[in-house]
Order: sequence, then structure tokens, then C-alpha cells
Amino acid sequence: MTPSKNVAIKPDTRNHKGFFLQPGNNELMGIDESGWALICVDDSSCHYVDPDDLVTSALS
Repeated sequence: MTPSKNVAIKPDTRNHKGFFLQPGNNELMGIDESGWALICVDDSSCHYVDPDDLVTSALS
């Protein structure tokens, strides 16, 4: 298992259901077989997003 990484999302990023997400720092948990990136804000709030909408955090 690879360690998680701190990432931010680009403005106007939508999750796999089409809902807009709030910009902010997230942890990249991994990319699944279908190509979606799983990001988590905390232990109970995670979303699948397009990996092209991720920006590596400069503070990681």
C-alpha cells in the first residue's frame, strides 16, 4: 500500500456524481481500476474525482 499524499483540487472540480467540491486540501488515497482518484477530507468525507483535477500540495 502506498502512503497517502496531500493534494488540492482545481476550482470547479466535480466528483463522480457530478457535484461540485469545495476547494481545499485532501489526502489522495489512491486511484482505482476505472481511473477515478479517491480523495478524503477526513475519515468520513471522501470523494472520487478525475485525477486531472488534482494539484500536488507544495507543503506535502
